[in-house]
Amino acid sequence: DLAASIQRGSLDWERALRCIRHAIRSTPSPDWWKRVLVVAPFYRGSVPTPGAVFTCDMICEATIDRIEWLVFSDIFFFLMKSGCIDFVDFIDKLGSRLSASDHHILNTNHVTWLLAQIIRVEHVMTALNTDSRKVETTRKILSFHREDRSSDPNNPQSILLDFISSCQNLRIWSLNTSTRDYLNNEQLQKGKQIDEWWRQVSKGERMMDYMSMDDKSIGMFWVVSYTMAQPACETVMNWLSSGGVTELLPGANVQPNERFMVMREVSPLPISLLSGFSMNLYLKLVFQMEESLFAGQVVPSIAMVETYTRLLLIAPHSLFRSHFSHLAQRNASLLSKPAVTLLVLEIVNYRLLPLYRYQGKCKPLMYDVTKIISALKGKRGDHRVFRLAENLCINLILSLRDFFSVKREGKGPTEFTETLNRITIITLAITIKTRGIADADHLLYLQTMLEQILATSQHRWSEKTLCYFPSILRDLLVTRTDKRGLAIQEWQQQLTVEHVLTFLQSETTVINQCTQLLSSSTEPNYVMTYLNRSFPQHRQYLCAGAWILMQGHPENINSGNLARVLREFSPEEVTSNIYTMVDVLLHHIHIELQHGHSLQDLLLKTCANLAFFVWTHELIPLDILLLALIDRDDDPHALRIVISLLDRQELQQRVKLYCMNRGPPEHWLYTGIFKRSDLQNALGNHLSWKERYPTFFDDIVARLLPVIPLVVYRLIENDAIESADRILGMYSLFLAYHPLRFTFVRDILAYFYGHLPGKLIVRILNVLDLSKIPFSESFPQHISSSNPAICPPPEYFATLLLALVNNVIPPLNSNSRTGSMGDASNNSVRGPHNKTPATPQSGPANASEGQKAFYQIQDPGTYTQLVLETAVIEILSLPISASQIVSSLVQIVVNIQPTLIQSSNGLHGASSGAVQGSVLPTSPSGGSTDSAGRSTPSVSGINTSSFVSRSGYTCQQLSCLFIQACGLLLAQLPPEFHLQLYMEASRIIKESWWLTDGKRSLSELDSAVSYALLDPTWASQDNTSTAIGNIVALLHSFFSNLPQEWLEGTHVIIQQLRPVTSVAMLRIAFRIMGPLLPRLVTAHNLFNKNVKGEYWRKKHMQIRVHEKHKVLEELEMSKRLGIDLKEILSLLLNTLVDVFGKNTQPPVPVEASEITDLIDYLHHIIHYEGQAGPVQANSKPRPEVLSICGRAAESLRPDVQHLLSHLKPDVNSSIYAATHPKIAQNPS
Repeated sequence: DLAASIQRGSLDWERALRCIRHAIRSTPSPDWWKRVLVVAPFYRGSVPTPGAVFTCDMICEATIDRIEWLVFSDIFFFLMKSGCIDFVDFIDKLGSRLSASDHHILNTNHVTWLLAQIIRVEHVMTALNTDSRKVETTRKILSFHREDRSSDPNNPQSILLDFISSCQNLRIWSLNTSTRDYLNNEQLQKGKQIDEWWRQVSKGERMMDYMSMDDKSIGMFWVVSYTMAQPACETVMNWLSSGGVTELLPGANVQPNERFMVMREVSPLPISLLSGFSMNLYLKLVFQMEESLFAGQVVPSIAMVETYTRLLLIAPHSLFRSHFSHLAQRNASLLSKPAVTLLVLEIVNYRLLPLYRYQGKCKPLMYDVTKIISALKGKRGDHRVFRLAENLCINLILSLRDFFSVKREGKGPTEFTETLNRITIITLAITIKTRGIADADHLLYLQTMLEQILATSQHRWSEKTLCYFPSILRDLLVTRTDKRGLAIQEWQQQLTVEHVLTFLQSETTVINQCTQLLSSSTEPNYVMTYLNRSFPQHRQYLCAGAWILMQGHPENINSGNLARVLREFSPEEVTSNIYTMVDVLLHHIHIELQHGHSLQDLLLKTCANLAFFVWTHELIPLDILLLALIDRDDDPHALRIVISLLDRQELQQRVKLYCMNRGPPEHWLYTGIFKRSDLQNALGNHLSWKERYPTFFDDIVARLLPVIPLVVYRLIENDAIESADRILGMYSLFLAYHPLRFTFVRDILAYFYGHLPGKLIVRILNVLDLSKIPFSESFPQHISSSNPAICPPPEYFATLLLALVNNVIPPLNSNSRTGSMGDASNNSVRGPHNKTPATPQSGPANASEGQKAFYQIQDPGTYTQLVLETAVIEILSLPISASQIVSSLVQIVVNIQPTLIQSSNGLHGASSGAVQGSVLPTSPSGGSTDSAGRSTPSVSGINTSSFVSRSGYTCQQLSCLFIQACGLLLAQLPPEFHLQLYMEASRIIKESWWLTDGKRSLSELDSAVSYALLDPTWASQDNTSTAIGNIVALLHSFFSNLPQEWLEGTHVIIQQLRPVTSVAMLRIAFRIMGPLLPRLVTAHNLFNKNVKGEYWRKKHMQIRVHEKHKVLEELEMSKRLGIDLKEILSLLLNTLVDVFGKNTQPPVPVEASEITDLIDYLHHIIHYEGQAGPVQANSKPRPEVLSICGRAAESLRPDVQHLLSHLKPDVNSSIYAATHPKIAQNPS
């Protein structure tokens, strides 16, 4: 209702359109669109969309404004299919715009092409078939046709645009007989050329060689996809199965009578060919492929799986599906087949993880995969599916960068494994430290979340790891007891004779059982005896027992029996064995050192023994072993063992072989034939035993992709900088296969900001494909400077902000940026044909960059995010302090308008009527006779001659957008930067000469400040921008982008401004903090309801002492939500006391009437806080807030006290207190 009430042409309407146009340009996920759009009235059901803010009319108008219709066809199809655009209304408005003045929309025939994409959507077919306006709508659609004659007639895009009107006419002809008279007969006849071409190339065989098609054939096949989608679909499926089938030879542990047929490999369809298919063909292909992949009788080829994933990556809005729920709806029995589960897990883990993250579906997927893990972790022998699901879950948890519930239902301990519990804690630490906690309710849930995780985890993190954790997490974990000593004690008891004597006579000790099982003379049938008779609590010591019995000589034990038993264990029992073995071997090293053995010999022997477990006999998974070792980093030998294992030739050879066989990391560009790895070679004996279903992308080496970054984190925490550098260098080529390596680089730089040497930063950056990241042109010079203490010049930081203005900040209007949209005639499909353009190193955005398809920027997901996060990476990589960086950025913002205007004057002279001159008055009122004698300094060192032209904005617009961009950038940086911003902002405000000039009259000063605190947009229009106005606007932009948790330090800026000595400064303090208070009110109210209410409820129930203590811990942890609001209110009241205190002697007398507006604001915000939202007629302040006001009022002058008389808890003087139920009942 609120969205519908916005008047067309109003400021709010323009704001809405600005946001939608930016969304269309930056392509956020479908999840965002679904949350904010109102369904068109013509299609709307009875249930409204909660939280929707954009109406059908807004979407319709913004869509017409979008002239670069390239990757937009996917979004347009999605919006039309979702019913967010009324098709008939859209065509009417598009026709009106074209007949009016916007002829540039029809630069090419791409409008007809776009409409041809959606013509089979149900809403569209209904409009063209049964709607009363169908004839008029059809005529308008046909009127959009434009003859498109390209200079290159064989170019595939040109061919498609040339024939697309014919495709459209043919489709409308088949829909409705009543509209046939309006069709273009010439275009209908042109359809015969399509049929003739198809007959010649298919020759009735429904088979084409897609790898040898020339450009003309590609263009014509794209045309066919619009007119004959079903035959085109059949030819694609025939190509993918053209290699025939072959019988898969059974493995050594598989019954020989089990026949297994597999498709032979062919080349997958190139993405340059797929990108021009019609949406209708996409839908048919995906349906047919899913039938073959998941319900077929033959194992599909890697080419078919790869082509399937490429389709999903090309059209992420239209084709995305959550695979587990999608397959369950399609056929509930499919996921009961292990082969189908394995294939889905492989596809998601190794191909579609970035797509799920882009869609915001990682959390639901995590819950689906957790169900599989929970069902299998205690089941004997099911290791392959379990370990793949666990690895996927590790990747999913590490990919999450916002808060998440560890259980879908939200109650009880997690269903995670021990490994996943530990990974979740690490992810929480990274998320909180690098991105903050966005919402107040997330902060309240943190305690519960930790309890759910730690209920089933025995781990305690080392001091060195905890010292890098964010304080809120560290404080909750630091008191956790270490259970490792108990485990070692139990192990030692198993080895003592005294303990043997205390066992029941029918029992044997762990070590005796291990001796019997692992003796070279043991009968094979003893394996089942061991499995059936051993106690679960004893089985976790099997690998530790084997370690002791080996005595440095692996040949001493029966490896065959050990392998068989471990395979028959449940997956979680194997994990427990690995963690226990790590504890025992580290303890054993310390014992041996006490006996005088050489540490080097012990470490060599240890690594040789572990190589026996991992490589020689492939008894345990390497990824879990490495995770177990790095979690014992408080032992001085654990990380040395990890480094030795990563150094071993066995692993190096496997990694090299993996990279050779897998093709390039950008798998979607690979046009060769994929090579399927042998099952045992890919997964090893432990995971492949008794397995028969072949792998597609899975490999024990690929399981290390999420592990190696965690190893690097742990090495840095332990000051092993050289080792971290060497590991990154050794595995840099391998890490190119990491699906989220860009995020890894951004987060590790933020997590360890201020602790990384320059050499390691450069090594971390080299994990990226630097040629495809839009770094600033001079960035490499600054990070490799021989004198790192020198701050980059202002132009470097200004260029960073300009990139954000051009690519991240929503454009002011559809035509405000000249030349930024590009000419759609050159790119009429979703991606450029036969090539992937490299991103320029610097300079303004152009059409090809803003329109990159999702598959080209899967991490972080959109070009907007890429530019923003690249700027963050640059800032975090610079070898200078946070204070230098903040100072440079703030100086640009403070002086941006005079800098740009002076440059503009130098270029254009007096031609710009809006520009007053190069000497700008620094007093905003401009009324002082001497103010013109002082000029606002421009930012030295910036060559601004091209800034305005590169942005497409006027200098007035650009100065405001620079402020917005700077606030956004600073809000992405770690809290170290925030404190520096508060210090720098308060310094600039306090040093402003027209605040410190004692000659200024009170009225002039108040007038100046009042003008300065207006929106900078107003000041920019008449070129009277001021330092204070810009710095306050920067702070507001910064605050609006901060997560809730990071707001807690904002009171520092007021502390730095005190003591306040004038009403002018008082207004500045109120203006700075004003927009923050409503956000803090919401958090404060949540705090009171959820924490205090829970505490008192339990108190009245007379709960047990330890439960009460737990609630008090929750109260203490969440106290910051309450403290911030009270502290800021107290600070604002104290600033009043600074100026109007009983004992204050201001240089110029000030009347209380001068601040009635500030008093009104205090009344309002206190009522807002009491209501926890917009003030109502019955809103009441809370007693504790009245107490704060009352205490502050005691220090004020009587005339000011009078203005605050109702903001007291005194029932005799305050109407609020007298009418408040709690205060009135208990006046004391």
